[in-house]
Amino acid sequence: MNTPHSPESILDQTVRKIKWRILPLFVIMFIANYVDRVNVGFVRPYLQEDIGISTAAFGFGAGLFFIGYAIFEVPSNMLMQKFGARAWLTRIMVTWGIVSAATAFVQNETQFYILRILLGFAEAGFFPGVLYYFTRWLPASQRGKAVAVFLGGSALATIISGPLSGALLNISGLGLHGWQWLMVLEGGASVVLGAFVLIWLDSRPEQAKWLSNEERTVLLDALANEQEEKERAVGGHLPALALLKDPQILIFSIMYFCISLTIYGATFWLPSIIRSMGGMSNMQVGMLNSIPWMISIVAMYTFASLASKWKFQQGWAAFTLVIASLGMFASTQGGPVFAFVAICFAAIGFKASSSLFWPIPQGYLDARIAAGVLALINSIGGLGGFVAPTVFGILEEKTGSVEGGLYVLACTSLFAACLILFTKSRPHRKAQNQHKPEFPPELHNGPGIDRPA
Repeated sequence: MNTPHSPESILDQTVRKIKWRILPLFVIMFIANYVDRVNVGFVRPYLQEDIGISTAAFGFGAGLFFIGYAIFEVPSNMLMQKFGARAWLTRIMVTWGIVSAATAFVQNETQFYILRILLGFAEAGFFPGVLYYFTRWLPASQRGKAVAVFLGGSALATIISGPLSGALLNISGLGLHGWQWLMVLEGGASVVLGAFVLIWLDSRPEQAKWLSNEERTVLLDALANEQEEKERAVGGHLPALALLKDPQILIFSIMYFCISLTIYGATFWLPSIIRSMGGMSNMQVGMLNSIPWMISIVAMYTFASLASKWKFQQGWAAFTLVIASLGMFASTQGGPVFAFVAICFAAIGFKASSSLFWPIPQGYLDARIAAGVLALINSIGGLGGFVAPTVFGILEEKTGSVEGGLYVLACTSLFAACLILFTKSRPHRKAQNQHKPEFPPELHNGPGIDRPA
């Protein structure tokens, strides 16, 4: 039992304080991020009517975001380590808001393609940057729940974005259509939020004036002990190049590709499935679009708690992927209403699997190179966000149905469920070279900063 002033109690107190400080902000940032990324799904019919963008061109353009994202993902996270999380996350938010708002003024398919790629460049590094931020602020035992809360932002965004987009589509004035107002206002909100991030966020615990010296010391000691344990497990410091050659990193990337494929296939095409039910307004489509994501929020927190209590992260992640696979397969077996109900069931799995997945590579990686490798996994895996809308767009244009794409999503989720059972959450312990590792100074002090007494 922890005494009120024991290191364990102080650490618990510090973690609670950190979570209340950073998690609400990160959730709001993720909501803005997700809205700006996927709001083109709501304006698709207006892009076709006003600009003449075809179904296949829309799918290709929606997916191009992930090409720009993948190219700049790793460099962005390296730059975040150089400039600090506060400055770099502010830069990311402001630039993606500007580019998203500019989409309101596209005149043709080429301009649409260019802005989608630029949006990927602007946003690259946000998601893995936040995950890396968690590794420098929270002990490993707390990261799974923090990731689940953070990913809840994307589910909240889909709940909010449906009714919000439906309302904004009805705005007109100043020579702009409703879909243009939607892009301008949602992008502008991200720019304003970016200015707040610059004021509120601290890059490292050493800079947090809202933590006491004692709290900083206990936190840094806990993080340092975790890093030492990782090094001891692999027999000393594992160079970055060695980790990049590790086949486990490729497996992580493939798994996240499969998860992303399912999430973005549902995200970009669910509004179209709902519209196919017929006779609904924009607001009604938006409201129904929120239902699967409301279900997914409950599922994420439930499975994160179960995985925290009964510790087999890979098993829980595999179970949720099987649920996603069954739901996607079932969605091909009936009409639009049945498909919608089946996707609601699939949502239990595909969002929960994402939150259960990330603590696995976080626990496996050396803290000193975690930013770059997490970015690499996210960028390669995130290409599923390019493949899903592109394939769905081509299939719908050629066959008049997305049934084939739903079969693909069912198969990839099942494949990922099998694959994830063979992953490792911790590096293998080596018997040789068990000398005491040289300890990374930044985990003790940070650049040029003395540890508090």
